[in-house]
Amino acid sequence: MKQLPVIGQPDPVTDPGEVSAGARRTVVKIDGMDCASCATTLERVVRDIDGVERAVVNFAAARLDVHHGPAVDPAVIESAVERAGFEVHAPNVGPRVAWWRQRGVAAMLVAAIMFAAAFAGERIQPDLPWAVLFAVAIIVGGRSIFRSALVALRARYLDMNVLMAAATIGAAIIDEWPEAAAIVLLFSLGNTLQAHAVARTRAAVAQLGELTPDSVRVRRGAALVDQPVATVAAGDEVVVRPGERFAFDGIVTEGSTTVDESPITGESVPVEKASGDHVLSGSLNGTGAITMGVERIASESTLQRIVELVEQAQATKAPAELFVDRFARVYTPVVVLAAIAFMVIPPLIDGAWSTWAYRGLALLIIACPCSLVISTPVTVVSAIGAASRRGILVKGGEALETAGHLRALAIDKTGTLTEGRPTLVTAHALGDIDADASLRLAAAIEQHSEHPLAHAIVTAAGDTELPRAADVVAIPGRGATGTIADTEYLVGSPRLFAERGIELAETGTALLATLGERGETPVLLGTGTQLLAVFGLADTIRPDARHALDDLRRNGIEHVVMLTGDSEGAARRVADELGIDYRAGLLPEQKVDAVRELVATHGVVGMVGDGVNDAPALATASVSFAMGAAGSGVALEAADITLMADDLRSVAAATRLSRAARRVLRQNIVASIVFKGAFVLLAPFGLVTLWVAVAADLGTSLAVTANGLRLFRHR
Repeated sequence: MKQLPVIGQPDPVTDPGEVSAGARRTVVKIDGMDCASCATTLERVVRDIDGVERAVVNFAAARLDVHHGPAVDPAVIESAVERAGFEVHAPNVGPRVAWWRQRGVAAMLVAAIMFAAAFAGERIQPDLPWAVLFAVAIIVGGRSIFRSALVALRARYLDMNVLMAAATIGAAIIDEWPEAAAIVLLFSLGNTLQAHAVARTRAAVAQLGELTPDSVRVRRGAALVDQPVATVAAGDEVVVRPGERFAFDGIVTEGSTTVDESPITGESVPVEKASGDHVLSGSLNGTGAITMGVERIASESTLQRIVELVEQAQATKAPAELFVDRFARVYTPVVVLAAIAFMVIPPLIDGAWSTWAYRGLALLIIACPCSLVISTPVTVVSAIGAASRRGILVKGGEALETAGHLRALAIDKTGTLTEGRPTLVTAHALGDIDADASLRLAAAIEQHSEHPLAHAIVTAAGDTELPRAADVVAIPGRGATGTIADTEYLVGSPRLFAERGIELAETGTALLATLGERGETPVLLGTGTQLLAVFGLADTIRPDARHALDDLRRNGIEHVVMLTGDSEGAARRVADELGIDYRAGLLPEQKVDAVRELVATHGVVGMVGDGVNDAPALATASVSFAMGAAGSGVALEAADITLMADDLRSVAAATRLSRAARRVLRQNIVASIVFKGAFVLLAPFGLVTLWVAVAADLGTSLAVTANGLRLFRHR
């Protein structure tokens, strides 16, 4: 027995609400699943295995998720999958097979030819036994239907195969051979078209995992050696030429280039990369050949983690899908019992057994819940796939639906609404030299410092020529001193000037008070006897913040509040400029309390943060967003929705996609129920033929499938 292909490794599960502590989890990809209700049949088959506690199949993702005891051998699960009539998906099996060469299509085409010949022959020579040819068409084209029906019956479940098989056999018994053959052909054709449509979405999402090369050039001394990606270790140096994709997360060690990171972050503008910059697996190298040091091997890379998260998200069921499952469990047996009643009770009164049997069979076909069952998973998988292509990772159907209900949003300040680094905001000259000259003097002393405030001063000075500073001495936590043109200058905090006994005078003291009120950090320049300039530094607002907030309001977010641990002045400055509410000076536990208050007031509340420092508040919110998580394994795990790009506008994009998915879900569910209801009402009056019932049912399934797949192209 070959090893079961597993996504990741089986991992312990400790959710007491669903499975026992210490249970293991195994995830299997499946081939050959061409009908939505087959998923429930397979679930029941796997659940019957001793030691299996939970089994969930997602038809749209072709994925089986099993929680089981440690004693369960994965090979037993594989055997159950094959016994149910499916195949375990083997990775890297080559290019996708054309639809006309897929399993069951040849049999369907042969059956169609036989049906056409018998149908035409019956009209030319009605006396010949054309029923034999119809019967052969049924056997050839319906073999998989009957086999799946037997599996479902053994699992004690009335799936669509059972209902179609029963309708076919019933039609043959009452001598309606053309109708019986039409049921088989239409059902097989519908399943083929439906499976092909869904497979396109599966393949498009699976392309994420194909963004890395099979081999790379590794530097070994003075030579370059071609090696399979799987054999490259962390610390190796890899040469990447223009037009090639990065197989690993790493750091550029030689050369410079532009990199297209759109497969990971969704950002279409190429990013400049030079020595010391990080690169992500799956990105496309642009114009230059570079050497990179490998930080994470291929199996632990950002791209691989994204693929795993998308796979896991596709396998989860959205609340709407759970509702449909519950509805179908009630609807199907009720309509089946009604069909049996119509076959038995009216004939006892009027004796028209064949007439009522025909009407009952039509009702039996309408009892098939396929359009209902497939109406939600295809929509969810398409939406998750569309989001992942744009650098938005949605952890599952529940997060997808919840994001569309948001009415309030809490947002962290630093690195989310602001750049996350200080920049020069104001400069005030107090001595005999102007602000620009003062800035050059300060930058000359700070140019070799690694402190963020010093870096902001040097950056603000730009490319202007700086005077030469000598005898520069850094004073930890205070600032620095240096000599320029035989004069000693001090650059640093007010505390440094106080310790040196330098008077700030009334003007300087007033400036410091003003900067404090505005939330700006003061950096002072002076000599040993006087204050020359005061610089105000602050974390500046991101360029996209205003547009993103406006976009959120247009998407129905009624209340936005900034939660920050920064000072009152710094928080007020940002909040006033953006026109939002704020709460300042919050500790992590106070952020949690603030989110709880918002939930109590507004109901569904989102939280946007960095996915690490804000983890408690993210966990408390109805749905959480981690910003700029590309390359961060912790951030990938922390939130319900992970925004790979460092762009607040992705929050609005995620809410738009969620609302679009909710609309499509409602459309699909309502359309399925309305069409089902209409035919349930018409069938008892003899207004629905068997082949029309099949065509209507499968037509509805194809319609909701196509409607759900539209989300994959949502912009």
